[in-house]
Amino acid sequence: MAAIGLSASTIINRERSWIQFNQRVLAQALNPQTPLLEQARFSAIFSNNLDEFFMVRVASLKSQVEAGVEELSLDGRSPLQQLLDIREQLTPLLQQQQYHYKNYLVPKLREHSIEVLHYTDLNSRQRAWTTQYFQSLVFAVLTPLAVDSAHPFPFISNLSLNIAVLIKDESTGSHQFARVKVPRSLPRFVDIPSQLSQLDPVRTVVLLEEVIAHNLEMLFPGTVVTAHYFFRVTRDADLEYLELEADDLLQAIEASLRKRRLEGRVVRLEVDEHMPQGVVDQLMEGMAVEEEDLYRIRGPLGLDDLFCLTTTPQTQLRYPPHRGRMAPPFRRAQKSLLADGSLPQEEFESVFDVIRRGDVLVHHPYDLFASSVEEFINQAADDPEVLAIKLTLYRLSKESAIVDALERASENGKQVLALVELKARFDEDNNIQWARQLERAGVHVVYGVLGYKTHTKVTLVVRKERQAVRSYAHIGTGNYNVKTSRFYTDLGLFTCRPMIGQDLVELFNYFTGYGKQQRFRKLLVAPVTLRDRMEAMVKREIKHAKAQRGGHIRAKMNSLVDPSIIKGLYEASQAGVCIELVVRGMCSLRAGVPGLSESIRVISIIGPFLEHSRIFWFGNGGKPEVYIGSADWMTRNLDRRVECLTPIEDPLLRQKLEALLSLYLQDNCGAWEMGTDGSYLPVLRRQDEPGRNAQSVLIRYWQATQGKVDPSDTMAWEGHRQAEG
Repeated sequence: MAAIGLSASTIINRERSWIQFNQRVLAQALNPQTPLLEQARFSAIFSNNLDEFFMVRVASLKSQVEAGVEELSLDGRSPLQQLLDIREQLTPLLQQQQYHYKNYLVPKLREHSIEVLHYTDLNSRQRAWTTQYFQSLVFAVLTPLAVDSAHPFPFISNLSLNIAVLIKDESTGSHQFARVKVPRSLPRFVDIPSQLSQLDPVRTVVLLEEVIAHNLEMLFPGTVVTAHYFFRVTRDADLEYLELEADDLLQAIEASLRKRRLEGRVVRLEVDEHMPQGVVDQLMEGMAVEEEDLYRIRGPLGLDDLFCLTTTPQTQLRYPPHRGRMAPPFRRAQKSLLADGSLPQEEFESVFDVIRRGDVLVHHPYDLFASSVEEFINQAADDPEVLAIKLTLYRLSKESAIVDALERASENGKQVLALVELKARFDEDNNIQWARQLERAGVHVVYGVLGYKTHTKVTLVVRKERQAVRSYAHIGTGNYNVKTSRFYTDLGLFTCRPMIGQDLVELFNYFTGYGKQQRFRKLLVAPVTLRDRMEAMVKREIKHAKAQRGGHIRAKMNSLVDPSIIKGLYEASQAGVCIELVVRGMCSLRAGVPGLSESIRVISIIGPFLEHSRIFWFGNGGKPEVYIGSADWMTRNLDRRVECLTPIEDPLLRQKLEALLSLYLQDNCGAWEMGTDGSYLPVLRRQDEPGRNAQSVLIRYWQATQGKVDPSDTMAWEGHRQAEG
């Protein structure tokens, strides 16, 4: 797009940028202002993110090293250099996490009557109880595996926590080695009856692996257990399949999943810091682990299980609960209210009546997913005038009201199409099961466009009205998943604009047939029109800036790493375009560099909710264009996935999104800002400046306007923001 060259001085390595993002997540755990159980949750998120990073990104780099790939990253690093950099950057973060867990989180929880005890801290009654627990529930689940000349080194499954056991045979005097897997089918934090404590705790827990470790003699009778040490394994879990050669994509992915479980190479070995080198060597040899893949951990392994602690019933140790509100435009369109008599028959109107009056924008979790998206699909399933329902499914919760509605719609004789993306990473198994269930119910199920992952989130409902048909649509930034809708921030547009409906009809034909649609009227669709249109709108802002019409770009997304987009933004900055970006995760663009990007500002918002919505706003010389949808500014989203962005054409809704972007950009409590060197620091507010936390403002605004204010009323929102300050 531009002639600017990308190098270490103009680009940030994407792996480094991802680690910086996860460092911001860890900072939430380390922040004493974060409620205690939320500190545990953020620490768990940090660990969970890191597991996926190793399973995918580190695994990919290791594959490149093993294949002899010498190609340098845009910032001039070889795959091996990147692996070494990753280790160097992660080591201090892991130390900070463990120090916080042992020296702050556990002691502070104890002050609030939540005891996280070591087995050695248990009193005699508690030890007796854990022994009984082990004998009655744990013992039969365990499978001790010996390692000797007759027993080869066992396969250690991905993300499994294990105990390396050293044994002495008293009859022969020989020393032996065995492995015991800590079962994931049992709770990691074992709850001990509180009445057995000398205090009066709300909750007392001990780690399952410690309970097992101190009862190992029962597993190895006639021997002496001389020592035990914990270790944990992470394997390459990136799914590989030959889609072009697959006659049945579902079966091909099932086969790849089985291969992933059994054959993924070890990319990380975590061991107890006290494990002797001899034991470490035996593990490394048995699993073909290299020295750079070994991590010695000063504390419990696998702290992603801290999620278990967050269920403790101590509401004062968590963020205040937020249940969301019923989106005001849909207030009278709830069949559930009609059914229980809460709404008189004459006041009820269908979701279709609401959408015909005008476009509706919802913002989750502040607006309830169930009373908007689920209600839309539920009413479509039951409405006798609805002829067809078509939608894309990327990630679903284990129980889904949407799947129930689609099955019901099929039983009601409607044409129902579900595009189920089988290649949604780490949700492949779940999606295979949903696909089969939908097919059994008579739903037409397809798996997307050959060679591309379908990531877009769209629903199309075709309804017969007055001897014609009308198309109703929902286009969102997030998945059709009620569980994640409670803690991911996402936007969704409901509309019946004819050209958007026609675009979606042709998009679904693109999904199901052999047609290759090359043009769309309103929607921006990847890999067809999205990249070209985005780059064209950046160039248009450059023209506005050069013509003194005030070029301006604002955008919010999860990641920004596409080289061509970055080059275009640099060119725009040099032309004087004001560029304000809210990028939650990876950002390879360098902000604020004199002569390169001095008019670009990048912030990242980390808070109680995961910022997941995508908004793209272009000033266009005073006639703004605004889009929302599923795509980030990443090469994979623009070129290798099917994505969809929709324009926001209603002036009030466009104003709403402009106000939302302003709210995020003015955050001085939960925002981090990128410096010229690519590092992030919390946004500092001046002493005379009121505190502004975007998520807090939104929570309190929505709570204060339960069903009273339309979401396009930005004046009321702005007034509430001022009051918050």
